[in-house]
Amino acid sequence: MIRLFFLCLLAITFQCSAEPKIQGEDGYRLWLKYDLISDDVKRNHYLTVLGKYAVVGSSPTFEVVRQELSLASSGLLGEGQEVKEKEASLIIAAGDNAATFAKQYGIEWPKQGDDGYFIHDVGSQNQPKIFVLSKSEKGALYGTFRLLKQIQTDDVLSGINVASSPKVQLRVLNHWDNLDGHVERGYAGRSIWNWHKLPGYIDQRYVDYARANASIGINGTVLNNVNADPLMLTPAYLQKVRALADLFRPYGIQVYLSVKFSSPQLLGGLETSDPLEPGVQKWWREKVSEIYKTIPDFGGFLVKANSEGQPGPGDFGRTHAEGANMLAAALQPFDGIVMWRAFVYANEKNEERSKQAYSEFKPLDGQFANNVLVQVKNGPIDFQPREPFSPLFGATPETPLMMEFQITMEYLGFSTHMVYLGTMYEEVLESDTFAKGEGSTVAKVIDGQLFSNHITGMAGVANIGADRNWTGNIMLQSNWYVFGRMAWDPEVSAREVANDWTKMTLSHDPDTVDAVTTMLMDSHEITVNYMTPLGLHHIMGAGHHFGPAPWVDWLARDDWNSVYYHKAAEDGVGFDRSPTGVNSVEQYFPPLKELWAKPETTPEKYLLWFHHLPWDYRVSSSGRTLWNEIVHRYYQGAEDVARMAAKWNSLKEHIDPLQFEQVRMSLAIQQKEAIWWRDACVLYFMQYSQQPLPDNLEKPSHDLEYYQSLSFPHAPGQG
Repeated sequence: MIRLFFLCLLAITFQCSAEPKIQGEDGYRLWLKYDLISDDVKRNHYLTVLGKYAVVGSSPTFEVVRQELSLASSGLLGEGQEVKEKEASLIIAAGDNAATFAKQYGIEWPKQGDDGYFIHDVGSQNQPKIFVLSKSEKGALYGTFRLLKQIQTDDVLSGINVASSPKVQLRVLNHWDNLDGHVERGYAGRSIWNWHKLPGYIDQRYVDYARANASIGINGTVLNNVNADPLMLTPAYLQKVRALADLFRPYGIQVYLSVKFSSPQLLGGLETSDPLEPGVQKWWREKVSEIYKTIPDFGGFLVKANSEGQPGPGDFGRTHAEGANMLAAALQPFDGIVMWRAFVYANEKNEERSKQAYSEFKPLDGQFANNVLVQVKNGPIDFQPREPFSPLFGATPETPLMMEFQITMEYLGFSTHMVYLGTMYEEVLESDTFAKGEGSTVAKVIDGQLFSNHITGMAGVANIGADRNWTGNIMLQSNWYVFGRMAWDPEVSAREVANDWTKMTLSHDPDTVDAVTTMLMDSHEITVNYMTPLGLHHIMGAGHHFGPAPWVDWLARDDWNSVYYHKAAEDGVGFDRSPTGVNSVEQYFPPLKELWAKPETTPEKYLLWFHHLPWDYRVSSSGRTLWNEIVHRYYQGAEDVARMAAKWNSLKEHIDPLQFEQVRMSLAIQQKEAIWWRDACVLYFMQYSQQPLPDNLEKPSHDLEYYQSLSFPHAPGQG
């Protein structure tokens, strides 16, 4: 019997070890893949430049430039070396050295900010001599990555003449990472920060994180969750933060910290955290001074206050401006800034949730210190699959607003769903606020053009975790990438960025690039259709926000419940935010407030966001009744996911095997969950419409009670 047991065990072990394992690109290298260029003609073209390069200057940042050029030239070309300036076909310089080269070669250097760069070829077609010039070392680093992108995306180098400067000053990732390693609303594993091993142990992952951010112009990172732990401000943790700051500095990245407003009480033993109390102000001044002695280029604070139970100035009868200005005064001598979040809501004020940020901050316009940015989510609720832009954009001409986008996908199916957010970012940024007439886009509010703001910023809630591929799904690396590109230039095309990312990450085959780019560009609209079509919103599972749950009605606050937002009943569906309802349209500028006040002039994508309509209302674009249109969109979305999966499967021969298989598995999950969303939501709304499914549509596999019974107590991303 014992012998038989060991024979069985040996057989099982052999069977497991004999199973083939897929080898290939696991996604760790992100878009910084420097694989050998197989085309001899292209490789020789790039060798004429990258084969011999000179980096003029000696500093930690220029050492980073050297390392990146060495890595790229050996990887892409198989060779490459740093040589003396006279022998170089590529010269990278900054400051006075850059100005000298410009004068020597008669280069007319365009005006640009410190972080900008100028790439210019002064040679001939056969013998290029390319300069990457900048006022600053950071700009030279950005220019170097821009030149390498040129090679990675198969663009020619001879005759290159590219000038670029960031339109937004602060381009920041917000990590919702806790000190225990859990990531709130994170779907790519645990936090990449190992606080226990810091400051002594510097993981290579931190270096590659910095490289990736520098390659797309991100210049700041908030290391910890907005639901902050006051321990982050203790001396032991500041030493850990210092270790990361020292590592990130050569890459042009400053560190910021989220702080708990009640830290004077929790850490300092004070009886109050009242921002107007002299003892509280003194405590913060001393704490800020301690931070800057430890980290001389510390960026500043991110604050979540009087929201979701977090403490804030309202606890002491003070305004958000008074709270922010107290911190700003402590930071001002060190050029630090405050990013004060406008994500505030409180149902005890008896005001509809979508109106509360505007109502809270609009009256405070002009009262914030000049080193304060008010950080506003793109929509007025909370990172829903689709929202109209927040009415705060354009409403505070004397207060700089910082965009807060979601990169992680709290309400978009988590990391298994392939949803490229570039199109969503673009939709928001292109939206016209009409604050100063036509053309007053959200992008122009954010980059400071509209109101000549002296400080500008864009933040993205990171989707980065400890998974080997960083984001839980290789395709979702595109969202980290596009956020950086759009933070640099809010008017860049989402399609252009998707195309670049695909070439740099997946394939150079033209048909494959076109197919993947199309999938990315279509993916957000597809997801909105199978989750929240026609302006439906906030109908996901409670707590973890996983899956459909339009039936949620048992949570303590009205505005935590799904039924609060869709108002489904026998007379129709949708939230009336028109003048006949809660009148949130009043917060927008003309002509939007007039257009969105009427269903016939409201864009269909926002129809049920602003209006409660009968089930037999005719949707103008299709002529269908509202009920049939809702059903059609749910079914269309699920069908389109199946088509995306089939398209991906057809690309197998052109995608790295491991990349292909990772995405294939995720798309298979997305297919099943799209059908789950479709069936659960259609069955739920059907009971109120009292109308059948349109003819020829597949009936749901289960009844409504089945979907309502599903439970996911350990779904990732819990708050």
